Amino acid sequence: MTRGIDHGVVAALAAAALFGASTPLAKLLLTHVSPWLLAALLYLGSGIGLWLVRRVRHAPPVCLERNGWGWLAGAIIAGGIIGPVLLLFGLSAMPASGASLLLNAEGVLTALLAWFAFKENFDRRIALGMFAIITGAIVLSWPGEAHFAGAWPALAVLGACLAWAIDNNLTRKVSLVDASFIAMTKGLVAGATNLVLALATHATWPEIGTVLWAALLGFASYGASLTLFVIGLRHLGTARTGAYFSVAPFFGAALAIVLLDESLTLKLLVAAGLMAIGVWLHLTEQHEHEHTHESLEHVHEHVHGEGDEHHDHGHNEPVLPGTRHTHLHRHEPIRHSHPHFPDAHHLHSH
Repeated sequence: MTRGIDHGVVAALAAAALFGASTPLAKLLLTHVSPWLLAALLYLGSGIGLWLVRRVRHAPPVCLERNGWGWLAGAIIAGGIIGPVLLLFGLSAMPASGASLLLNAEGVLTALLAWFAFKENFDRRIALGMFAIITGAIVLSWPGEAHFAGAWPALAVLGACLAWAIDNNLTRKVSLVDASFIAMTKGLVAGATNLVLALATHATWPEIGTVLWAALLGFASYGASLTLFVIGLRHLGTARTGAYFSVAPFFGAALAIVLLDESLTLKLLVAAGLMAIGVWLHLTEQHEHEHTHESLEHVHEHVHGEGDEHHDHGHNEPVLPGTRHTHLHRHEPIRHSHPHFPDAHHLHSH
């Protein structure tokens, strides 16, 4: 179980690093392509790239539970369609300085929804860690002078953050499914949506080289990143994964120093310190108590052995320990104690 938590932390931080790297690299591409069309190319690169990877790997068909398609559809509508439209509406009527600050609301709203709407457990340590990470992100994005240009554009950007927060929490509901399938589906839908919107605004196509570079960046910083984010959701729950992912701006700022010859500023050092404190508070969390698992039946990939009491069920045919496999299985009621986070098997109350 501890190994699963470690995997979740590594996956969430790797997702943040890959996504954060997209900011300075996308800034270079923006000299050749409009923002809306670039968003479409990034998402399409993510979706098509993961589709090709799944074809090469001969990935098995995905089996979602009966209500799984509803959760996934809701996540795609919120994060792939509503979110980008609201963001671009807001950006079209307000300066980037105000928008960059408001976008930090996504992490806060993700955590608040996870804690109070979806009943994920948290304590003072986790809340303080989240506060430190978000404060660091705000310090990093704070411009010399912020402008918001009225209430409606600001509300549109905040609405986009809320849409993505809903997306994160709904994706958590299907995070046991093949992560690459989730990321591929969301990339294809979001990419197609942004492409239609870009063409509707008469965006001009760039050279083929720019298209290919944008697609490759999208595959790495959106496709691989989102796949790792879903793995983080699987092991850590939504709020904790969102907290780790909120350090993405730091990775982007650090890479900008190397690629764009930007200077190392006091603001970056302060933000790094706050984020480090927040990550440390989360990494050193110790959550262990006796808890009861009710009877549960579902489908997901799992491994027998490795001290996992949650998957101690029989099979019609022998399965070697350590073999990853997927099938419908039933969890019998069990009461025990071990370190755990609010993953799919630990959504009990406190």
